[in-house]
Amino acid sequence: MRVAVLDVGKTNVKVVLFDDGALTAELSQPNGPAPVDAQWPYPRLDVDKIWTFFLAALAELNARAPIGAISISAHGGAGVMIDDKGPSPPPMDYEFGDFDELDAEYDAVRPPFEETLSPRAPRGLNLGRCVYYYERRYPELFSRARAFLMYPQFWLWRLTGVLAGEVTSLACHGDLWRPREGRLSSLVENRGWTRLFPPVRNAWDAFPILPEVAARAGLSANVRVHCGAHDSNLSLVPHIVSREGAFSVVSTGTWVILMAVGGFGALDPAWDMLANVDVRGRPVPCARFMGGREFAALAGPEPARIGPADVAQEIASGALALPAFSDQGGPFTQRVGRIEGDAPQTPAAKTALATLYVALMTKLMLDKLEAPGDWIVEGGFARNPAYAAVLAALAPERRVLLAPSAAGAAEGAMRLAHWGETPAPVESQPAEVWALPGLAAYAARWRKIVFT
Repeated sequence: MRVAVLDVGKTNVKVVLFDDGALTAELSQPNGPAPVDAQWPYPRLDVDKIWTFFLAALAELNARAPIGAISISAHGGAGVMIDDKGPSPPPMDYEFGDFDELDAEYDAVRPPFEETLSPRAPRGLNLGRCVYYYERRYPELFSRARAFLMYPQFWLWRLTGVLAGEVTSLACHGDLWRPREGRLSSLVENRGWTRLFPPVRNAWDAFPILPEVAARAGLSANVRVHCGAHDSNLSLVPHIVSREGAFSVVSTGTWVILMAVGGFGALDPAWDMLANVDVRGRPVPCARFMGGREFAALAGPEPARIGPADVAQEIASGALALPAFSDQGGPFTQRVGRIEGDAPQTPAAKTALATLYVALMTKLMLDKLEAPGDWIVEGGFARNPAYAAVLAALAPERRVLLAPSAAGAAEGAMRLAHWGETPAPVESQPAEVWALPGLAAYAARWRKIVFT
């Protein structure tokens, strides 16, 4: 069966086609918010632009070979309020941070960490803050709202007309869910928002596509659309259906999300540690930092292809990249990132320093999380062998594996369309371990300065 995955990332939006589990085609375009204008004082998720792309991409891929099912992956920290006509007010991009006096109001009503396992996050990453903003700033629109949909389930609604909730997105650092109890949070109940949250469905549940949408995209009216889930949690799916015991996944992209399946380490909200919930509803201890964006800030717009000699040379130079190079995510967002020592000048040196920095941050966060078992790298950094090789060198006592596909979230979404079938194993390969003289001393020096 051919499955088309609608993959809404923070940086790019894609339609990825799988045929009997194998990735066969991918269409993509950059993703970004619609700008602030005179009517709406916040950057908005450009859902109309994305919808136009989805319809065109589905039509193009279906013309090559008939699509049998659609599944959905979307980033967290996003949801859409809808009324009888559609999104209203327009959905907020989570990088909006100008909540003014409402910030203090919201902090006074948000649930404690012990209930939601959601740390206080900057800007709009606590999705409950966005809902509170709509309620207070646009009370008339809020009163007319039919539902507040998590981002994957908004696209389900556009495709099928079905209103549904789903646990991975509801529990995604939004203050909206009690992971241990499997129900909506006290914030939702106390604010009277329960009416906005539709019944929770399984991520793999399927619904018929709307005839008019099928016609616009050139699809068969028999296409079924699966409910979908939060992208980082979908990165877990190929592994949780095919592995037993404890293990950890390093899901990489704009964010680096570290997920300790079977882990029991204490969660520290000051370190931006939290619990996500997997597609089966089980809490998963996690930590995160905005590694992809920080890597880009250090490496520049065109990272070089590097080898062990480039990294060894950067270690020998003594230059250190010290956190943080993003003001979102991780334990050091109140600091301004800096380079100690001679700043790298060549593309290879910049990329080597960026790789060292992100690998050091990853190792630090995995240690804090007490991440068990194998460490499996998937997502964008799986295409960068230097990252996994440096991480493996930093953790010689661990087995660091590279997932066979960089499309971890899309692959997980595809597997929702095959839920209940005997899963194919994930053929992860051991990462190369680079010999890097002086790395241990370099890492110890980096940590000492970070904690000074």
